[in-house]
Amino acid sequence: MASPTSTLSRRQLLKIASALGLSTAALGLRPAWANPSGINNVYPHGAVQGRDISLAVRRESLPIAGRKARPITLNGTSPGPLIRLREGDDASLKVVNLLDEDTSIHWHGLILPPEMDGVPGISFAGIAPGQNFTARFPVNQNGTYWYHSHSGLQEQLGHAGPMIIDAAQPEPFSYDREHVLLLTDWTFEEPETVFRNLKVAEGYYNYQERTIADFFDDVAKNGLGDTLAQRSMWEQMRMSSRDIADVTGSTYTYLLNGHASRDNWTGLFKPGEKLRLRVINGSAMSYFDVRIPGLKMTVVAADGQPVQPVPVDEFRIAVAETYDVLVEPDVNRAYTIFAEAMDRSGYARGTLAPRLGMVAPIPERRRIADRGMEAMAGHGGMDHSAMTDMDDSDMSGMDHSNMQGMDHSNMQGMDHSNMQGMDHSNMQGMDHSNMQGMDHSSMQGIDHSNMQGMDHSSMQGMDHSNMQGMDHSNMQSATPAGGLLSAGTAQPGSRYDQPGIGIDPQERHVLTYSDLKAYSPWPDQRSPGRELELQLTGNMERYMWSFDGEKFSEVDGPILFEHGERLRLIFFNTTMMEHPIHLHGMWMELENGAGELIPRKHTLNVKPGERVSALVSADAPGSWAFHCHLLYHMDAGMFRVVKVA
Repeated sequence: MASPTSTLSRRQLLKIASALGLSTAALGLRPAWANPSGINNVYPHGAVQGRDISLAVRRESLPIAGRKARPITLNGTSPGPLIRLREGDDASLKVVNLLDEDTSIHWHGLILPPEMDGVPGISFAGIAPGQNFTARFPVNQNGTYWYHSHSGLQEQLGHAGPMIIDAAQPEPFSYDREHVLLLTDWTFEEPETVFRNLKVAEGYYNYQERTIADFFDDVAKNGLGDTLAQRSMWEQMRMSSRDIADVTGSTYTYLLNGHASRDNWTGLFKPGEKLRLRVINGSAMSYFDVRIPGLKMTVVAADGQPVQPVPVDEFRIAVAETYDVLVEPDVNRAYTIFAEAMDRSGYARGTLAPRLGMVAPIPERRRIADRGMEAMAGHGGMDHSAMTDMDDSDMSGMDHSNMQGMDHSNMQGMDHSNMQGMDHSNMQGMDHSNMQGMDHSSMQGIDHSNMQGMDHSSMQGMDHSNMQGMDHSNMQSATPAGGLLSAGTAQPGSRYDQPGIGIDPQERHVLTYSDLKAYSPWPDQRSPGRELELQLTGNMERYMWSFDGEKFSEVDGPILFEHGERLRLIFFNTTMMEHPIHLHGMWMELENGAGELIPRKHTLNVKPGERVSALVSADAPGSWAFHCHLLYHMDAGMFRVVKVA
């Protein structure tokens, strides 16, 4: 009887492996690019490698999670194949469009000429049906990256895939085997339907609203007065404290390497091997909390760039981020890879095991969390009525300087205990009467200077639903008397040491941005010559998202960077949703307090009410996309163009 490899092509075998959730290693296929030491990558959709690569883009019928689907495919698979390049080579990537609409591919995180970046209308015209485009560029970096469409909502249809660039020189860590873990979110609805539903009703996909049982639980925990006050506050804002994700597991199926949890994609290992897991969040809208019960993970790279090793039990990965972790399974057993959606509406799951067919328990699901008052930190000019007995204990570092014209009348009874370091100079005439029961404990470092005549007296019944066009012009960051903050210093109002909503840092060690330190200092150590602050703004009820209150369709022109300058970008999130901000063509160096070892990233997650800053060396002439990487936020207007000239 003929062997399978003699009657089936490699391509057919890869498709069979994909359908069964198997690896190429399980079929006895050694990837052509596997190096002599045996380090190989298990990714079920095949690999293309070398200096000349071709990708054919189609829309085809394929099964996803056991159901018929019509994703966009690349070389017949969705997500697309692994692209493997080598640092120092000149890459040639030909994209053939077999769709009936324009398409494109953006090489996410790669530093390349602007005309090769793949953003229609910004750097090139796009790829018309039946046409092709070849991106040619020198490969001057290494690490874990990915690629995806930048045309319309095609990314939601599976138009994405992983990319690995092998280092020309030895990396600062070693390993025996590697696996790619590409996380995505799939919906059987058309993306345009999802977008329309979001515009029709805020919370359309949120099936986890609070119940009467939650109400009584809150009363038992916080008391009737506090519970009623909190409920009243959210009601007046026409929002839910459980608005954690715009699109949820009510329509999404969460996938690992294109496979649903029941498929149990399995990555193989031999006990005692050190594994490198290249984790990519290629989803359209979903954040994931990733852990492997029973295995400690050591983070060694973020967004493709090496960082000093950080042992963790769990990490949150924002949309478009990548993390490389090392694990060392030393026993002959299976381990569950568990990627839980941030809003707890579902999960992606896979397995690490010595052989196929092994499984490990799936961890108990966590309950959805509620937004707290930390999410209000950015909501200047909004209604804070019904916020009696408010606990602001987590509002450390907030800057209230230059908020002239506000009146704190009716703030009687305010507890200012533990407000170390607060500067109340120039607060003449402020009336704090009637602020019953407000607890501002642990508000260390808040600067209330220049708050003359502040008036909060008429904040009763204020509506948070329409935040479009909010003026934050006087809410500048606190800076030393002599000028800008020193380079590498954490921005006042940042919460880099907090993993984010829904995670208890006491339960396990969770990665935070404050843990990240570059492996070595970056070449450009200049201090910034100027600061540019951008407000992240939005209107949940009307589903409009923007920078500085203006959608992309409303702005007059690009954001200007001077070629060669060193500047500081400050992002102030005035909304109650997380935003992963991505700058094309240049690195952003996250100012997390690590001094000259601040980490270099292509995507920065900004939590609700948070201020985040990054240094940028404007060394890439041309026009570049700059946007929130939540797909529907970007399409709704949270997009700008940066021009370097």
